[in-house]
Amino acid sequence: MKKLQHKETSKTKKYVQGQPKGLFALALANTGERFGYYTMLAIFLLFLQAKFGFSAAVTTQIYSIFLAGVYFMPFFGGILADKIGYGKCVTIGIGVMFLGYLCLAIPTAPDLSGKILMFGALALIAIGTGLFKGNLQVMVGNLYDDPKYSAKRDAAFSLFYMAINVGSMFAPSMAKAMTNLTLNKFDLVYNANVPALAHQVIDGTISPENLSHLQSIAATMPGAAGMDMAAFAPYYIEKLSTAYNGGFAVACVALIISVLIYYSCRSWFKHADVNAKQAKAANPAAEVELTPAQTKSRIGALIFVFAVVIFFWMAFHQNGATMTFFARDYTASSTSGILRIGFNIWCLALIALSVYTLFNVFQAETKKAKITSGAITAGLWALAAILYLRMPGTVNIQPSDFQQFNPFYVVALTPVSLAIFGALAKKGKEPSAPRKIGLGMFVAGAGFLILTLASFGLASPKELGGTVSPDLVSPTWLISTYLVLTFAELLLSPMGISFVSKVAPPKYKGMMMGGWFAATAIGNYLVSVPGLLWMRVPLWSVWVVLIAICLVAGVFMFANMKRIESATE
Repeated sequence: MKKLQHKETSKTKKYVQGQPKGLFALALANTGERFGYYTMLAIFLLFLQAKFGFSAAVTTQIYSIFLAGVYFMPFFGGILADKIGYGKCVTIGIGVMFLGYLCLAIPTAPDLSGKILMFGALALIAIGTGLFKGNLQVMVGNLYDDPKYSAKRDAAFSLFYMAINVGSMFAPSMAKAMTNLTLNKFDLVYNANVPALAHQVIDGTISPENLSHLQSIAATMPGAAGMDMAAFAPYYIEKLSTAYNGGFAVACVALIISVLIYYSCRSWFKHADVNAKQAKAANPAAEVELTPAQTKSRIGALIFVFAVVIFFWMAFHQNGATMTFFARDYTASSTSGILRIGFNIWCLALIALSVYTLFNVFQAETKKAKITSGAITAGLWALAAILYLRMPGTVNIQPSDFQQFNPFYVVALTPVSLAIFGALAKKGKEPSAPRKIGLGMFVAGAGFLILTLASFGLASPKELGGTVSPDLVSPTWLISTYLVLTFAELLLSPMGISFVSKVAPPKYKGMMMGGWFAATAIGNYLVSVPGLLWMRVPLWSVWVVLIAICLVAGVFMFANMKRIESATE
C-alpha cells in the first residue's frame, strides 16, 4: 500500500515537474509583459471616463475596440511569423508596445490632440501585442514537439498560464498605488463619485443636489481648500489623469524587465524559435506531412472551438467593463472583518504561495521534505495573519481592486486543477480539451447567475443617472463571481491554447494561434454589447443576457463534440 501511494505521488509530481527550462524563461518574459498590460487595463476604463468625460456606452465601445485590436492583431502577427520567424516578431512587438505605453504615460490636455495621442498609443499597443503574444506561445508549444516532453503539453500551458497571471495579480494593486501616490501629493483622495460630478460642473449640466454632494466631498480633501467647484472640478480631473499616466508608465518599466528576461535566457528556448519552413530546411526527414483531408479536418475543428471562444471572452472580459461599473456604482467602497484580507495583495500572494507548499507536503518523497514544506506553509499563513492583523479596521476599496481576484484565483487554483486532471488522467477519465472548453461555458454562466442574484432590487443604471447607488451590496458578490469565472477560465483558456498548439497543421501554426486570438478579439469587441445595454435595461437583465450566451455556446460545443474530437485522432 505504501509503495503504491509513493508511486502515485511520484506520478503527480512528475505531472507538474520535469518541464523544459525554456518554458519558465518564456513564462517569465510573458509575466513582465502581462504585469504592465494589466496595470494599464485596471485603470484604462476609469481613465477614459475621468479624463475625457466619456459616457458608459462610449467608454465600453472604445474599450471593446481596443481589446478586439489587441487580440485580433496576433492573427496577422502569426502569418508574418510563419514567414520570418517567431523570435523576430516577438522582438519587434516588444519595441512597438513600449512606444505605445510611453505615449499613454505622457500627460496631455483632454482636447483633440490628447485624444489623437491616446488612440495612437492604443493602436501601437495592439500592433505590438499582435507581434508578441501569439508567437511567444507558439514557441512554448514548439518545446513540446519533442517526444520527450509531448505528454506534458497540457500541464505546461496550465503552468504557463499560472505564471503570467502572477504578473496580472499584482497589476491592480500597482495601479491603485500609483493613483493614491499621485493624488496624495496634492492632498487629494480618490472618490468614485468625483469624476462624473466634476464633468457635470465642467459641462454646466450639474443639478443643485449633485453640486451640493460634490461640495461635501471636496470639503474632506485638504487640497481643495478655498476652491469653488468651478476651479476644483478641472483641477481634480487633471491630477487624477496624471495619476493614471503614472500607472501607464509602470507598463514601460515592466516591458524593460520582460525583454531582459527574454534575451538573457534565450539559449533555453532558441531551438523552439523555428517555423515549419525553417524546420523542414534544417531536417527534411523530420517533417510530418498531413494529407489535405487531415489539414481540412483539423482546421475545421479549430474553427468550431474559435466560435465558442468568441462568446466566452465576450462574457469574461466584462471584468473590465460592466463588472467594473458594478464595482464602482453598486458595491460597498469599504469593508471590514475577515474580508479585508482579500484587499491586501501581499496577503493574497502569501496565500497563493502556501497552496504550492501545502501540495508539496503531500508530494514530497522524503519525510524531511514533507516537514520542511509543512513548516513553510505554516510560516506563510502566520505571516499572512500578521499582515491581516496590522491592517486598519476598515479598508477602502477602489473599483480596480477587484481585478486582482481573477489572477489570484488562477495562481492559487492551478495546482488544484493539475492535481484533479492528473488523477483523472491516471484513471483514463480526463476530459478532452474540447470537452473542458464546453464545460467552461456552463461554469461561466453560473458565475453571472451570482451577479443576477446580487442585482435584484437595485436601481437600474439609468435611474442612477451616472451616480453611485444609495443601496450598496457586499464585495462578496463580486469576489464570488470572479471565483466561478476563474474556474471557467482554467477549463477554457490554457486548454484551448494547448489544443491549438497540438492540432494546428505545422505550416499553419502561427496563423492558427493567431486565429485563437482573432476569435478572442471578436469576443472582446462584443464586450461592448452589455455596455450598450447598461443604461437601457434593468441591472439584473444585463447578467441574464450573459448567462444565456454562455449556455447556448456550451450546448453548441457539445453538439459538435464528435466532429471536433475525431479531427484530433
